[in-house]
Formats: sequence, C-alpha cells, structure tokens
Amino acid sequence: MNTIRRLESKAPSGFQLEKYNVSNSTGVEIQVCYLRNVSTDSTLWQIDNPLDQHLPDLVMQLCLIILFTRIVMFLLQPLRQPRFVSELIAGILTGPTFFGSLPIAGFVFKFELNMVVEIYTFMGLTYYMFLVGLEMDLSALKHIGKKSLSIAVAGILFPVIAGAALYFVPLHKGKDAGSPPLIGAVFWATILSNTSFPDLARLLSNVKLLHTELGRLALTVALVSDITTFGLLVATITMFDLNRFYMAVIPTIIFLICCWFLLRPGIHWIIRHSKVKGENKFSETHISFILVGVAIIGCIADACGSHSMFGAFIFGLIIPHGDLALQIMERIEVFVNRIMLPAAFMMNGLRTTFGDLAYRTRLLSVGLVTVCATSAKIISTVFVSSFFGMTSKEGLGLGVLLNTKGVLSMIVLTEARNMKALDNVYVLVMTISILFMTSIVPPIFYFVKKTTKRFTNYKQRTIERRNQDTELRILTCVHSTRNVSGIINLLQLSHATRKSPICVFAMHLVELTGTGRTSAMLIVHDTTKNNNASNNRNLPRERVESEHIISAFRNFNSVNDAVTVYPLTAVSPYDTMHEDIFQLAEDRHVAFILLPYHKLPTSDGRLQGDNLSIQEVNQNLLKNSPCSVGILVDRGLALSVLSDSTFNEKLEFRIAVLFVGGPDDHEALSYATRMAKTRGVHLTVVRFLLGKDAEIDNLGNEENIEYRNENLSESIMNEEGKEFDDEFINEFRFKTMCDQHINYQEKIVNSGEDVLESLRSKYNDFDLYIVGRGYGVNSPITMGLTEWSENPELGTVGETLVMTQAVSHASVLVLQQSATGRFNTRLQRRKDKYGQNKWASPILNPDYKEFVTGESVK
Repeated sequence: MNTIRRLESKAPSGFQLEKYNVSNSTGVEIQVCYLRNVSTDSTLWQIDNPLDQHLPDLVMQLCLIILFTRIVMFLLQPLRQPRFVSELIAGILTGPTFFGSLPIAGFVFKFELNMVVEIYTFMGLTYYMFLVGLEMDLSALKHIGKKSLSIAVAGILFPVIAGAALYFVPLHKGKDAGSPPLIGAVFWATILSNTSFPDLARLLSNVKLLHTELGRLALTVALVSDITTFGLLVATITMFDLNRFYMAVIPTIIFLICCWFLLRPGIHWIIRHSKVKGENKFSETHISFILVGVAIIGCIADACGSHSMFGAFIFGLIIPHGDLALQIMERIEVFVNRIMLPAAFMMNGLRTTFGDLAYRTRLLSVGLVTVCATSAKIISTVFVSSFFGMTSKEGLGLGVLLNTKGVLSMIVLTEARNMKALDNVYVLVMTISILFMTSIVPPIFYFVKKTTKRFTNYKQRTIERRNQDTELRILTCVHSTRNVSGIINLLQLSHATRKSPICVFAMHLVELTGTGRTSAMLIVHDTTKNNNASNNRNLPRERVESEHIISAFRNFNSVNDAVTVYPLTAVSPYDTMHEDIFQLAEDRHVAFILLPYHKLPTSDGRLQGDNLSIQEVNQNLLKNSPCSVGILVDRGLALSVLSDSTFNEKLEFRIAVLFVGGPDDHEALSYATRMAKTRGVHLTVVRFLLGKDAEIDNLGNEENIEYRNENLSESIMNEEGKEFDDEFINEFRFKTMCDQHINYQEKIVNSGEDVLESLRSKYNDFDLYIVGRGYGVNSPITMGLTEWSENPELGTVGETLVMTQAVSHASVLVLQQSATGRFNTRLQRRKDKYGQNKWASPILNPDYKEFVTGESVK
C-alpha cells in the first residue's frame, strides 16, 4: 500500500492513478496500476470523453466475439449444434487459446477496459435471467405428474452425488496437486444437475418436438431442474460467507415476500387496468417501466446479500404469461441474446487456457470425469423412465435431451471462479465437460429418433381405412380470414354425429419473420375464452386476424354438439412450416389434413393471388404427409351452402365425385360417402372407364410412346390395381344401393378430351367436386390433360376442374391418401384375397350330382 500511495502522490497533473486486482492460475494475486486522463474542469464527468476511451474498444471486442460466433455456427451447422456450443467455442477462441496469443490481442483486450466489460457482462446476464424467468410458466408445476416429478428428482439427486464425488478426483499434475476447497464440490454438483430450460425449448422447437408428449415431459423436467439449480446457486452464494449468512438470509426472504405479495399484485393491476381501458397493446411506458425495474430489482437483491441475477429472475417469474410478457420478449430478446450475452462468453474464454490441459492436468482423469459427468443424468433418466413404461431408446433420448446445458451453467462457473471456490484447472475441466455433453445431444438424439419408432403411432391414417363409428380427427390449416368460411362449411357438411363425432384442430399459420421471436412456437388457445375481436384495435394485424379466425371456429363449435374444436396458432417460417403440421398431425392422431389453395377466388369465379410460399407448403405436405391431405379450392362454397338458409331443412347441395382409379380416388369417394349422409346433400359418382376405341397403340409422338412403354404397363394395365378399383366400387354400390341421395354412373371415354367434353356438357351443375390427386396413377383416360399442368398439387383431374370455365362456379376438393395408408390398404386387400378362389356355382361341379345322390341315400 505504501508503494501505491507514493505512485498516487507522483502522478502528473491531469492524470489519475487507477488500479485493480488480478489473480493468476496459481492463486497469486497482484495489483495492476495504470494512469487515466482526468478533466480539470468542474463538469459532471472527471474523465475526458469516457465514450471515446471505452466505447470503441468495447464495440471492437463485441464485433470480434460476434464474428467468431458466426464463423463457428457456420462450421457446425451440418452437425446441428445448438447456439450455446458455438458461442462457448467462440469465446474460447478469442482467449489465450487462439486469438489472445496473437500480438494484435494487446490492442483489442486492454487492462483498463476489463472493469467496463465485466459490468456490461453482468448487466447482460441479469437481463438474460430476467428473460429466463419470463419464459417459465410456474402454473405447469401445479399439474406435474408422478412420472415427470420422479424423473426430475432422479435427474437432480444422482448428478448432484456424482458431481460432488467427481470433484475429488485428482486433476492436477505434479506440484499443483493439492486438496481443493470443499465449497467447489457444491458448484460442480449444481452444474451437473442443471438442464437449461431455454436451450432445451429451442432445441425441441427446431426438431419439431416442442408440443409432443416427449417434448412436454422434457420441458417439465427441465423447468424443475432449472429452478432447483438456480436455488442451489443462490443458497451457495449466500452461505459462502458464514459471518454474513444471517445478514443475507433475512433480507433475501423479505425481498422474496415483497416481490410475491406486493410487486406481483401491482403488475397484475397494471395489466387489468390496461384491459379495462381497452388498451390490449401495452404502451412504451409500460415496457420501459418493466425494463428499468429489472435493473432496480437487481440492485435491491444485490444489496440484500444475494445476487442481482437472482432478483431479475424472480422479477421475470412474477410477470404473468400473456401479451405483456410477449411484447417484452419481442423487444429485448434479440438484443440481449445477440449483443449483450456474447460478452459473457468472451470473458469466460479470456480466462480459459486450453494449453493448461496438456501441462497441468492428468488427461486420464479429465477423460474419466468428462465421461462420468455426461453419463450421470442419462443413466438416472433411463433407469427411472423404465418404471413408467418407456422403452430404453425413449429413455435414452430423454436422458440425452436433459443433458442440455446453457448459460446458467456458465454463470455457475463464473461465480465459482469469482469466489475462488474453483481454480482455473477445475473450471477448464468443467468447461470441457459442459461442451462435450451439450455437443453430443443433437447427434445422439437424432440417431435415437431415427432408429426408433415414432413416439405417437397411430394406425387410422386415412379416411378409407378408419372405422366409421369412431371419431374423425381433422387438422385444418388457415392462412387468412378468407380461408375460414369455405373450410368451416366443408366441415359442416362432413356429417358429425354423436356416434361418429369430428374433432377439429384449427391451426392458424403465421409466418415467422426476421423480427420478434427467433424460434418457432405453437400457441394453444383456450376454447372457453371468448375474446371480442372488435376491441382489439391496438393489436398487430396478425393478432387481430388470428382473433377473428379463432372466434369463427369457436362459433362453429358452439352450434355443433358433435364437433370439438381446438384452436391453435403456429408461428414458423414457410420453409419448415410443413414440419410443424406433420408433428401436430402425428401427435394428435389426425386422419385428414385440410389445406386451402394458394390462390383466392374473385367474384366471377376466377383465381388470383399466386402465393408461392403457401404453394410450397402444400407441396411439401403432399410429399411426406403422415395422413391423408386435402386441398380445397374455395369458389363460394359458403354461398352455396348458405343460399338455402339452414342446414336442417331446405338444404340442396350437389356433390360430384369423378372416379378414375387409384388410392387417391378411393379416399375421395370415402370422404364423399360420409358427406352424403348429411341431410340435403346429393352425391353423384361418375366413374370414367376406358373405351374400346381408345387409340393407345397408335399414339404417334415420342412423348406418348415413352408414356406407353414406361407408365401404362405399371398403372392402368396393372390387373391388380384394376381389381382393387372394381372391389372398392362394388363394395360402395352394395352399401349405398338403398340410398336415394346417391347416384352412380359410368362414363366410357377414349381420351382426356372426352373427359373434358363430359364436364362441359353433362357434369357442370354441381356445387362441389371431390377428386383424387391421382398420385402414382398415369391413365390414358386423362391423356392430353397433363400437357399444360401448372399446379401438380391438384393432380390432372383437379387442375382440369379448376381451369375449366364451365365449372368455374364450383368449389373443388382434391384428396391424396398418405403413402403409409396406401401401402396398408393394398396389403390388407392382399391378405383378404390370399387363399380365396373366385366364387363359382356348385351346380357346375361335375361331382355335384353324385354328391347329392349320395346324401339322399344316406
């Protein structure tokens, strides 16, 4: 201290001596002194131009860590690594391991800037923990099941024991070996018991498992684990100094009571007060009040002897889920995660030297600790999940997911280092363990997911194969309010009864743009809540449109006793929107997905507005759908239905099914048969048969010759396929022979021109046409109609109906049976046919007379 005072006395005029403490890896602590320019003017700032001194250097460091993060993310993108892994590696690369060892590092990382960067880092971590608390929903803990609670408890206790035991494995080499402080075992145990809730939610969202049974189970367990881990961290920090223990515990308890019983009701009052005034969109004042409150609450928590991050986390927890929480996250989530948080990874990397791994540690012990730390939570999860009927692969997948680490683990390491509970070697080994166990999560999970069966299997993926006396589950996708009326009226015509009810999952599809949330999400709306959309003038356009769509489906549900509607909103980019629909269809055991056409009708029946993004979503769904898919070209279906007022009395609705052949036409006829049971619906089934005059062998051009040689022998001339069509039609005619509202006709045609002429002249007075897409069926009946095809998702017959002017007043529904359903149907028909001969009269048997005579004698 005498030396410092002499230096202060000898400091030249206009300069001020600054100092701070630095401790190295061996525990030696030194004081670093430097001179800083000060102003002699009587102004508010003593330091000349503080922004000129610190802001450029801080911005330079942030740009460096963000650049390294982007490079690592690009390199690790094929491995599907989470962002946390890329940021952790980028932070290490900026440190002495790579960039910090270069001569240029001295110009970027200056000693006098360390305090500014640390303050900026802790501010970023404080707001990050506020977002973590804001994202958590404590109401899920009220309904936690025995299965989730057991897996959560086992996933905490076993890693805590393993972490405390692994801490005492000798890691130092040579003279550095010694007995580590006991408090370090608590930090290791806390890190291993943690599962990062935000990172796990983001990972599940990316793999489209966020709202599956496995995803909900993993998130519930992660919620319990994250809260427990943060509680252990706060308790460890509070009890570290036993002399100040009681001085910190009592104020912290008072702080918690005030937050829960005073601050929380105040925030609820602000929300209610805003809704009473009709201000569903909170003003800038509300948002600013909350954001400033985060810093104030953090300072109060720090003054109580706890940590500022603890206060911010509690503040986020007490804010209820709703519009206020969503608006806050939309405002600051990107800035905190992309601009403020990277500084924390940079500070961690600057203090981590991978060179110590070879010179100061026992590599065998490091490998043992890493493997055991990674296996602790996986083994406990697999063991406990086996008692609840989960297979070993499902338990392995869940255990790997629960091994996801995140920023909270890094916070624990940082606090342990600051409290000198862990030296640099122990921090380095735990950093390697965190990096290893998080980086293996995506590869192992994708492997387990690929090699095991779907977590939610179901058999009735088609309308044709399902039991007609069971519930029909339909997933409807809506992009705008203009899609609603046609879809609802088609559902109204689908004959929902108490014996065969309909369950509708009404999904409003919203594009995820570059602003706001950075990950896709699925919002499940409350069916009992009836929002008045007219009061939502201050809401964004997407929210207002969503409220109108949900309100329409709720009204449809209220007037139909045999229909159950579950409204949802899916926010996702168009490139992966079909995956969200796939996952929801499998999770909800849906048999039929109903999609709107990507073009909208005009008043004269024409179609306009070519939305290529929606068209791509429809095409992706048709490629790999787990169930049947229908595309509705709505050209006034609502007007056709409602023109005769009610559904119960004078409804006259005419439906036509154009049957060419194939599994898709089977599906179309099966759905139309169900609709024909609705009162007032008249169904006409037209089967087109190939005439004898069809000039198949005289097709002259090269394209038709190629068609004949490659496709004709594989589809229409396939006797098995024709037999299936005949059996299906015969079964349909037998079941509906007594129904006067169903009319069956057969039309002989020789080419696609004859089909088109029949539509124009004879079959042009229907309100709705239901056809199969004809996927995999190349028939000479439709020859010539495919030459000008522009919309393959409609199929040949479907696009012909859409483009034909004679039927431009009618709506068109195009159906495609899923590939799995097509295979199962064909397999089942083969099984039914196996071992059975064609029926023949016994009188034609030559032994019949002798058999009868013999029986008579006896």
